[in-house]
Amino acid sequence: MEELNIRKAHASDSEFVFTVKKAAYREYVEQVWGWDESYQRELHDRRFDSQDLRIIQFCGVDVGFLARSNTSDALKVNQFFILPEYQGSGIGSACMTRIIDGASLEGKPVLLQVLKVNTRGLAFYRRLGFTVISESATHFQMVRGVLSL
Repeated sequence: MEELNIRKAHASDSEFVFTVKKAAYREYVEQVWGWDESYQRELHDRRFDSQDLRIIQFCGVDVGFLARSNTSDALKVNQFFILPEYQGSGIGSACMTRIIDGASLEGKPVLLQVLKVNTRGLAFYRRLGFTVISESATHFQMVRGVLSL
């Protein structure tokens, strides 16, 4: 997907990132914990300053974001959200394929977690070859690739 670009987030992207998360994720948070705007804003501010955030662009338009961390053992996707109006168009699959391919070149698995109530997200990750390796009361932990113990 040539029209896809992933760039490092800048401080000026903070409001866009919060808007994307709210649009793509709020319904799931509401089902599990309820949406507390001030708490979500505080969480966003903490994560925005501490995570390696990337803005996903399609045809020059900002359409989502991802946050990842790279350790010696694995690449972890901490956050991954696409605006609802761009979901289902292949952008998410193209982004995750780039992440998977990059991790594979380094011989690392990709780890992530998904809320159990997010059945659409769970199906998306399964289509990309992720498998559930554990679960908590609220989340499935998933992996793609071989996880060393």
